[in-house]
Amino acid sequence: MKKILIIVALALVSAMAFAQSTKVLIETTKGNMTVMLYDDTPLHRDNFVKLAESGFYEGLLFHRVINNFMIQGGDPMSKNAAPNARLGNGGPGYTIPAEIVYPTHFHKKGALAAARTGDNVNPKRESSGSQFYIVQGQKYTDMKLDQFEKALGKTFTNKERDAYATIGGTPHLDNQYTVFGEVVEGLGVVDKIAAVETGVADRPVEDVKIIKMTVLKEEANEKKPEATAQNDKSDKKPEKTKKAKKTKDSKKK
Repeated sequence: MKKILIIVALALVSAMAFAQSTKVLIETTKGNMTVMLYDDTPLHRDNFVKLAESGFYEGLLFHRVINNFMIQGGDPMSKNAAPNARLGNGGPGYTIPAEIVYPTHFHKKGALAAARTGDNVNPKRESSGSQFYIVQGQKYTDMKLDQFEKALGKTFTNKERDAYATIGGTPHLDNQYTVFGEVVEGLGVVDKIAAVETGVADRPVEDVKIIKMTVLKEEANEKKPEATAQNDKSDKKPEKTKKAKKTKDSKKK
């Protein structure tokens, strides 16, 4: 019995040593960004990877851009869209069950989150099957965060307060939308896109396109000869994928 337990333990250590970390390179007409996808939001992670690998996002626009707030893309109707076209209602034909892991994941600058329709028609807060946004936000003082706490009836963690004070974000969106990743390289590109001139419905006057997305799977903790088991970390296994509902997507509230 002891031998079996030892074998199982060694197998687990080996698996932890080669844990995978999924990143996606997003090439745009304003520069490149790399996002890291969270393993505790597996439905959103796997869906984003699937769409990226299939080329779904190639040629789509960041169709909704609000400076000091966020940049939004992923509407398939934005591909080759006419300059006056109203965008934000397109999607792959399904939604994704909410995976809101708050306060672990919150709307700090660079957060990657799923767009969705409003609570009045979407009380379960299910996400669009393809539309996403990346937070730019703004910095907040302790006094302003105190005001947010009173208005929202919540208490920020020290981690949240530090992030909102130093890099900024959009705290009023916390616990309402699924945050499933974050920008780890190219955060300045978010600022470049957010700064463009916009027109009707916050659409950029000059199109900002997603050229390509490339999935980068790295061995986050590759085992080295001198490494010890306690230094290795393993990712949680993805939960079984739930069946997605057929629906019509619309732009974020």
